[in-house]
Amino acid sequence: MTGTTLTVPTPAEVRQWLHSYYLLRAAVSGLWVAAAFMFGTSHVAIGAVLLIVYPAWDAVANVIDAQHNGGLTRNPIQAVNAIVSGVTTAGVAVAFGFGMHAVIGVFGVWATLAGLLQLAVGVRRWKTYGAQWAMVLSGAQSALVGAVFLKQAFGGAAPSIADIAPYAAFGAFYFLVSALWLTASAARRRRMSSATA
Repeated sequence: MTGTTLTVPTPAEVRQWLHSYYLLRAAVSGLWVAAAFMFGTSHVAIGAVLLIVYPAWDAVANVIDAQHNGGLTRNPIQAVNAIVSGVTTAGVAVAFGFGMHAVIGVFGVWATLAGLLQLAVGVRRWKTYGAQWAMVLSGAQSALVGAVFLKQAFGGAAPSIADIAPYAAFGAFYFLVSALWLTASAARRRRMSSATA
């Protein structure tokens, strides 16, 4: 009987993957923000779907990222992040039955946990792949925004998808910055290789 062996990618292959992955995350988050402001704020049903889809996509994205980096076993932080986002997806769906205060409360817990996990992944990857400062900063900011969401969950004013969209917009920005930084880092490595050849 033969087992399936996952190929461990080289640092160069991971950097190439991360560049594409960060661009994909930036594009999806950007589209989500646009849809939130264009349709989610005026159509309750669309807003609800968008709020459920957002953590669901994060769960899928973490699994895809882990698979391109040696699998979930070699990337336990992404595995935990995927589980947290999956549970959040179900939590948001249930929270709609209790109103938007409950929904933003769930987002607050998720933003805090996901932010800390993203920060941990960024720190772990920094030495090997570089260009992770934006991911570390994004994770830290996400954790702080989570506290703001939790405060809003217990506030008087009714929150809406418009309160969550800026959080997603900042996520898109940081993913884009990370992709561009990896591009610049790759260009510097090529110049250094040419200079020493």
